[in-house]
Amino acid sequence: MYPERLLHDAIGTGMTQAAKITEPPTDAVAPPAAGRRRNENRREQTRAVETRRAIMDAALNEFAERGFDGASMRHIGERAGLEYTLITYHFRNKDALWRAVAEDAFAQIEEKWNKAVPLDSQMSAADRVREEFRTFLQFTIEHTAFHHFMLRENQVSGPRLTWLKENVLVKTRDRILPQIRAAQADGALIKGDPNLLYYMLIGMTSVLSSLKGEMSETIGFSLDNSKAVNRYWKLIEQAVFT
Repeated sequence: MYPERLLHDAIGTGMTQAAKITEPPTDAVAPPAAGRRRNENRREQTRAVETRRAIMDAALNEFAERGFDGASMRHIGERAGLEYTLITYHFRNKDALWRAVAEDAFAQIEEKWNKAVPLDSQMSAADRVREEFRTFLQFTIEHTAFHHFMLRENQVSGPRLTWLKENVLVKTRDRILPQIRAAQADGALIKGDPNLLYYMLIGMTSVLSSLKGEMSETIGFSLDNSKAVNRYWKLIEQAVFT
């Protein structure tokens, strides 16, 4: 009997220890509060991104319509449907917001270019120029305030135009100008000063957004009419590409 009792006790003790070993650690599952905090942080980050986007869009329109001097942070807040304090929370002053708007616009253009014409693409120089300016035309249609934003700073030479040149304009020009020269060398682009041709193409692809009101009144042209836009682009191709 005594050995059997020892055996019974040993088996019971082993089972108890095994049960203890297989019990999951108490901290294996994150407390519900931690999960809620993570979700709240994600929502806050999403709201911050959406708020910043709303500010940038409203600011682009404000600067385009009123110019830098006429624009105000309060008007931008009203356009975005946000409190003035939220504008100053994201951007310390109007100058910082103006620069952010410019950087954002050109970053969007560059992103669209990189998708349409990857830097490692085997496309010909002429096709690169064609795709980049076709993409730029579409950007100006989708963001009609952009061209007016740029024109405002071209009316009088000043520190903001200098900033544009040093931070975005030179980079953009240096990307496309070699392609224009190469396309001309291939005989696929009209002859002439590559610098002037570059700006001629900018003007041709911006006119639909800059004169949309006049064109609508005089010839019934609409930016929403994709067929009309395509016909206009075909005219550019016929005039510039050979």
